[in-house]
Amino acid sequence: MGRGKIVIKRIDNSTSRQVTFSKRRNGLLKKARELSILCDAEVGLIVFSSTGRIYDFASSSMKSVIERYNKLKEQHQQLMDPASEVEFWQTEAASLRQQLQYVQEYNRHLMGQDLSGLSLKDLQNFENILEMSLKGIRMRKEQIFTEEIKELNQKGNYVHQENLELHKKVDLFRKEKAELQKKAYEEREENEARISSHPLHTISNGYDIHAAIQLQLSQPQPQNNEAQAKAPKLGLQLQQ
Repeated sequence: MGRGKIVIKRIDNSTSRQVTFSKRRNGLLKKARELSILCDAEVGLIVFSSTGRIYDFASSSMKSVIERYNKLKEQHQQLMDPASEVEFWQTEAASLRQQLQYVQEYNRHLMGQDLSGLSLKDLQNFENILEMSLKGIRMRKEQIFTEEIKELNQKGNYVHQENLELHKKVDLFRKEKAELQKKAYEEREENEARISSHPLHTISNGYDIHAAIQLQLSQPQPQNNEAQAKAPKLGLQLQQ
């Protein structure tokens, strides 16, 4: 069964009030810490108990948080006056121009320009910065090369596996071809042996039994014998 809705009002029982304060104080401090970490926010929290004890949390330092708060509060109050607002924005514009000039000068120094006005310590600082930058660039470059080499090795292994599979298929095709040629050769030898073991037979009188035999009816010839004339005789003539 879920918890019921708690009525927000002062807890009369001192023990329950102290327990609730302790629990909710810890939860509030935890949420403030999580907010500063997750959102990169500058958070300052101050809690006074009913007994006068203080509990606080600051993402950086409580002093800097309070100073920043007071400064922004004064600026907000100044913005309420039009004249103060113009002065505020002029100050902000001058500050931004100064920051831009500093950044441009700093970039020229990093590029090796306008170094005549720098002291030995400044030059050493820029040298250290450049060395650290070069070190980071080299590390990133080596990382990219390592990743590319790893990828090329993977592709090479894949191509090698495909090459092995193709060689296996070619060997299989060659074996099948050799077996088919062997079977064809054996069948041809068997046919030749069968033919040689059963030669063609000829008739003793010199006639080939496989020669074509033609039959032709001959016309009846007139006979002197009357009996033969009455009964004509059909004759068969065997021609080679």
